[in-house]
Amino acid sequence: MNLSRRSLIRAGALALTAPALSSLEVLAPLKAAAQGSAAATNNWRHGLSLFGDLKYPADFKHFEYVNPKAPRGGAVRQVAIGTFDNFNFVVAGTKGQLAAAITYTSDALMTSSLDEVSAEYGLLAEKVSYPDDFSSCTYRLRPEAKWHDGKPVTVEDVIFSFNAFKTHDPQLSAYYRHVIKAEKTGERDITFTFDQAGNRELPQIVGQINVIPKHWWEGKDAQGKQRDVSQTTLEPPLGCGAYRVKSFVAGRSIVYERVPDYWGNDINVNVGTNNFDEIRYEYFRDSTVALEAFKADQIDWRTENSAKDWATAYDFPAVRDKRVLLEEFPITNIGIMQAFAFNIRREKFKDPRVRRAFNFAFDFEEMNKQIFFGQYKRINSYFEGTELASSGLPEGLELEILQTVKDKVPAEVFTTAYWSPAGGNNEAVRSNLREALRMFREAGWEIRDRKLTNVKTGEKMTVEVLIASPTFERVVGFWKPLMDRVGVDMTIRLVDPTQYENRLRNWDFDMVVASWGQSLSPGNEQRAYWGSKAADQPGSRNYVGIKDPAIDTLIDRVIFAKSREELVAATKALDRVLLWHHYVVPQWTYGKVRTARWDRFGKPDPLPKYGMSGFPTVWWWDADRASKVGTRS
Repeated sequence: MNLSRRSLIRAGALALTAPALSSLEVLAPLKAAAQGSAAATNNWRHGLSLFGDLKYPADFKHFEYVNPKAPRGGAVRQVAIGTFDNFNFVVAGTKGQLAAAITYTSDALMTSSLDEVSAEYGLLAEKVSYPDDFSSCTYRLRPEAKWHDGKPVTVEDVIFSFNAFKTHDPQLSAYYRHVIKAEKTGERDITFTFDQAGNRELPQIVGQINVIPKHWWEGKDAQGKQRDVSQTTLEPPLGCGAYRVKSFVAGRSIVYERVPDYWGNDINVNVGTNNFDEIRYEYFRDSTVALEAFKADQIDWRTENSAKDWATAYDFPAVRDKRVLLEEFPITNIGIMQAFAFNIRREKFKDPRVRRAFNFAFDFEEMNKQIFFGQYKRINSYFEGTELASSGLPEGLELEILQTVKDKVPAEVFTTAYWSPAGGNNEAVRSNLREALRMFREAGWEIRDRKLTNVKTGEKMTVEVLIASPTFERVVGFWKPLMDRVGVDMTIRLVDPTQYENRLRNWDFDMVVASWGQSLSPGNEQRAYWGSKAADQPGSRNYVGIKDPAIDTLIDRVIFAKSREELVAATKALDRVLLWHHYVVPQWTYGKVRTARWDRFGKPDPLPKYGMSGFPTVWWWDADRASKVGTRS
């Protein structure tokens, strides 16, 4: 699967919900921007890379990691957890439920390669250009690009798509906040003008826009009703991608069929991909039921997120006789912070000592042993699993960057490597609980009648953990007894996905389980996650409510980095400051994707370095393997 930064933001693989932004804004004079736009067209490129050269030249035939002779045909059935009630990808709230749909059915201007860091090549666009100061960029559409109804993809479609996403999706509105206009500057040319110079990532992120058809959305449906891009709909929308919706049962299943005369079948970035005739998703509300469906050969491929099930649930005949294959793929293309996140908009969580105390009352080691079969390790970075994660004490360029905000960040940033308390035995747990109580007392809370009470206001410390999946009930349930011992009344509130989304958007929670996926080249999305302006924007990924000038400054150092070295150093500095503010209680990670599949498919060898499994993008139906496995149920 090709996980661009924008797809991380929209979908939330890893339970990602969605973004927003904020920062110091360096406004570029409009006259300079206009001059930059004109200059941009003199420097056409076939692709973009954040730093350095592209791996593939303009005349490349296909990506190295694909099988250009991969057979086409067959079908694959996959699991989707949750439900759906909408095919309008512009409307916020559908991204997590139908994350794959827009990728299958609508192309973007550019597409990422899976064996480079932050590199994109032309898909709908054949060329891109930008001036030296990055104040604008211009994309030129391929003349052969067409919608599934045969009409050409036009500049007007791109502008319509950009305006629709920016107007109706609060997350992408924030993501594209620094793009002040999109305009037609040639028969097939679209120029995006930015409100600041020097932001080298902006040309790439506008290239990630999935284009939707202006003429279709401004037309009428089969019943003569005017379509509205701001409203939900169960009418499968017109697309221009390799697949279209063949059939669906609302909330239960979707079947995508490959478009035989897809305009982009033979362009270099698509060779060896889109090999299945059909891709089917079956929706389940319960992962246990989904697992049973897989065992019964109702599903071909599943990703296993439960350590318990991975350890205990795959001992059945088809696994033993190798008709079902279990395989783990290393996660090399993203970092992750998954955590219990505080809503610090609420007064009781404003003191970092209170937040740190919660971490001391969390016994990860015992939980890992008892319910995770010892498979996980504790997360210690907002960029866990990448070279961007901070460790030890700051030095070199990272230290220089931190010195610029020294009087605005916790002192521990310079003196102590971040650490989470370790439990796992009675002595350690007792010691940690004593430290939690000490920190609560310092913050103005003490035990009264066995309840943690605010000394000044008399308020009892109550915490509702809002979740949308039953999976986390046992996790919070394991934590709760320790919170009881320090006088905290912790409750669990399980709600349906729609209510959960609405409560997130309105900051109506004490604590949630949140995860932030990170690309290997962080940039503008950091404003969405931690920036001050995002804290007040409903629907942003700044769940915590962070408003901190030093963090805003460090985010800008990340965005305006002029080299890979500076980007890494600035990201580590940002990571370190976020950690020492104790905005979250970090959870755990595995570092691999656990997968199970019925042995009916072929794959390239080797797989792309940054593609995880790469399924189903670069895989294909293997008729010989399928015949040995047997007929599907």
